[in-house]
Amino acid sequence: MISIEFYRIIRDIIRSEEYDSMKNYRHHIKGSVYDHSVKVAYLCYRHHKRFGTKTDLEKFIRGALLHDYYLYDWHDRNPAHRFHGFTHPKCALENALVRYPDLTGTERDMILHHMFPLTPAPPRTKAGWLLCFYDKAAALSDYFGENKWSAAHTAGISEETEKAGLTFPKQIFIKSQTSIQ
Repeated sequence: MISIEFYRIIRDIIRSEEYDSMKNYRHHIKGSVYDHSVKVAYLCYRHHKRFGTKTDLEKFIRGALLHDYYLYDWHDRNPAHRFHGFTHPKCALENALVRYPDLTGTERDMILHHMFPLTPAPPRTKAGWLLCFYDKAAALSDYFGENKWSAAHTAGISEETEKAGLTFPKQIFIKSQTSIQ
């Protein structure tokens, strides 16, 4: 069950028009960039709750949410997306800085270095290494796992947030209905 605390941390970002647009961009085999990014953020949240990190929880989650904030569909036959795996971290960071200019050095490191070892520069922070690990774990799940992420959490989220009196977009963890095949 997703916690109310996690939702409170992510809600301002996921409610933005730009972030919501990520539902329209296919990522890996199953799901959207939105689904993947929220999954990664939740894995980081669970890690922080279970093991702790020196990084502030809200900053840790924000860095994880924004790690794939590149805002385009890299599956389009656009020559600019040809080296997407190598270039999207920088694009994601640039987009994130436009909307969130107060990103900390740790958040910037998380976003910029999450594709290591595909990109040569490794993360410089523990939070960056954790994001790198959980991004790979989520990607493997996206490719090889059953896509239980969306449906499995919906009931628990709605029930918890309604009890807490929060306004909650019920589609947050349900894959977008738009065509992203």
